[in-house]
Amino acid sequence: MPDTTGPDKLGSLMSATINALTRFPVKGLSGEALERVQLEIGEGFPNDRKFGFARPNSGFDAIDPKPLPKSKFYMLARDAKLAMLRSELNDTTNLLSLSTPHKEGQFDISTVDGRQDASLFLKTYLALPDEETPTLYEASPHRFTDVSVVSPVMMNTVSIINVDSVAAFSKAIGHDVDPRRFRGNIHLSGLPAFHELELVDRNIRIGTAMLKIVSRTKRCPATEVDLSTGNRDLKVPKLLQKQYGHMDMGVYAEVLNGGLISQGDEAVLL
Repeated sequence: MPDTTGPDKLGSLMSATINALTRFPVKGLSGEALERVQLEIGEGFPNDRKFGFARPNSGFDAIDPKPLPKSKFYMLARDAKLAMLRSELNDTTNLLSLSTPHKEGQFDISTVDGRQDASLFLKTYLALPDEETPTLYEASPHRFTDVSVVSPVMMNTVSIINVDSVAAFSKAIGHDVDPRRFRGNIHLSGLPAFHELELVDRNIRIGTAMLKIVSRTKRCPATEVDLSTGNRDLKVPKLLQKQYGHMDMGVYAEVLNGGLISQGDEAVLL
């Protein structure tokens, strides 16, 4: 990894800018690109991982929600075919649109029937056995984030990806890697490669919001999946370990002060 600890390197964060904002309303399903978003103190990315398709006998209780391991849900780490399932949530109508290369449907997931129909759509798409039926849950303010099991603070963090780190990784392994594999909420460009990993416990201002970087993001097999084909084509965690001695790509950040952030906004180290 390049040396990113010098003071001039820290100052280089001044030139970092947002080049993508993405939310993932349903755990494990596709993201939705946004132009701008309003962050609130301690609340993470709005409507991100608000819903989750749980496996049978997951133990999740929507009345008394407790964080569960991601293995209790349908997600890319185990179900690579999800990469080819497109989803979109209309916050006004509560309609969840699901589409595959051969079929599509719309479901009012504010109703029991709508959630059941959406679950059956997923069951059919994944060709699950008769005895295995997913259950779509929502239990706000609970979020179905991978790090919800760590703490309530981590459950409500924002995921940040440095696209220059992804570009350096691509060059190192001789294979183009799509930054979307890492399913981040905020994509930053203009940082030195992997510099973000050195900024844990530092504060940054983006737009009118202030965030504190609280953790590096260790990568799992979900990143092995090519989002355009649904195939596992790269052993990303192992390749990161081989190249850099760790499996980290990106960071989690806590929202300290709310504010509006938009594509093109500058990220400033405080």
